[in-house]
Amino acid sequence: MNYYKTALMLFAVYALQACTAFDDAAKAKKVEYIGINIKADFSVAGLSDFSNLKVSLNNYDEGIVIEKPFENGLLIDSLIPGIYDILISGRADDAAGESFLMSGALEKRALLTNGEEIRIPADGVNVKPLIFKEIYYCGSKTPSSTNWFRDQFYEIYNNSLDVIFLDGLYFANLYPVAATATLPEWPQSDANKFVYADRIWKIPGKGTDYPLAPGESFVISQFAANHQLEIYNPNSPINCFSSEFEFNMNNANFPDQPAFDMQHVFYNGQAGMGSMPQYLTSVFGGAYVIFRVPAGDAYDPVNDPEMQTKNLTGGSSVYGKIPVKYVLDGVEAVDNDAKAQYKRMPALLDAGITSVGDTYIGQSVARKCLGQNPDGTPILQDTNNSTADFDRNLIPQFRRYNSKMPSWNHTLK
Repeated sequence: MNYYKTALMLFAVYALQACTAFDDAAKAKKVEYIGINIKADFSVAGLSDFSNLKVSLNNYDEGIVIEKPFENGLLIDSLIPGIYDILISGRADDAAGESFLMSGALEKRALLTNGEEIRIPADGVNVKPLIFKEIYYCGSKTPSSTNWFRDQFYEIYNNSLDVIFLDGLYFANLYPVAATATLPEWPQSDANKFVYADRIWKIPGKGTDYPLAPGESFVISQFAANHQLEIYNPNSPINCFSSEFEFNMNNANFPDQPAFDMQHVFYNGQAGMGSMPQYLTSVFGGAYVIFRVPAGDAYDPVNDPEMQTKNLTGGSSVYGKIPVKYVLDGVEAVDNDAKAQYKRMPALLDAGITSVGDTYIGQSVARKCLGQNPDGTPILQDTNNSTADFDRNLIPQFRRYNSKMPSWNHTLK
């Protein structure tokens, strides 16, 4: 009997507490919404176009996600008070049209006061429009353990938000062709105004033949064939048949492929290709640049002696001078990190180096991905330091990170 009395008493206490709780809930005030004003403190001066920048607020406890286009002084109202992560991300441009990938965050910020101004520090890196995306230079081994170097390729990516016409774009590998302690001596008057090419090529076209949309990439292959065929090297890691361009050297043993031929510009002071029936860059790692001649400038390294030079330490070979101001992107590869000191290009083009560390191992280097554009295409890192910008020892791959193929690729015809 005492047991039942105790149970009834406890039930009464719980019922009283429940009634009190319901009464308190009924008397509770409605949630009062607040408004806040978000501003950014940008590390990059002169930004003026924020149309591709966004702000997101996340209240994980309440499951609230708010995303809006950024404007400096963004008013967000009807906000439930709480703890939020606030993120600014995306691209912003300055008045000169330079694009920067911006990022800034405040984590676990209490938003409780109506009318509060929230300032977010945001840093940014310059996003170059046209950059090397992946480079495969070291070659591979055949089933009989011989060396195969004809599967080299260079993939170049449109990292901008604008269509870029490739017509007239130059590609060059610099001298020395491999990093070496025996560095050349260039004219002192050149200072750091030039880089020095062993060989120069150019994309053909009349001006608008080869558009490259944002998020698209194109590939220049040494020999744009399927290297995995039995007649070539079944051990090759890559099928280069879908390349957009190739360095065709008119070698009957390696016939011209459907890819468009690069236009040969310069070798040893001449427009001709020379006597060697092949073009390859060093399997130990070369220094590569892409460049464009500004409108109104005349560039002729064959007929303009001001655009030629010799190694002042000796030798008869002639090298093409490329003004540094023409260079859109440069990457320096070496056979091992100890050779980082033997630079072939100034630090303002590439302050570091990249490497796969060996030859004929079928591995590439690829630029790191920072994030994605709204369409899912990558935004690639370019700090002008290949040591930081590139992942190493990868299996070579075309269109890594889901970059797109241009519509004029021959496989789409």
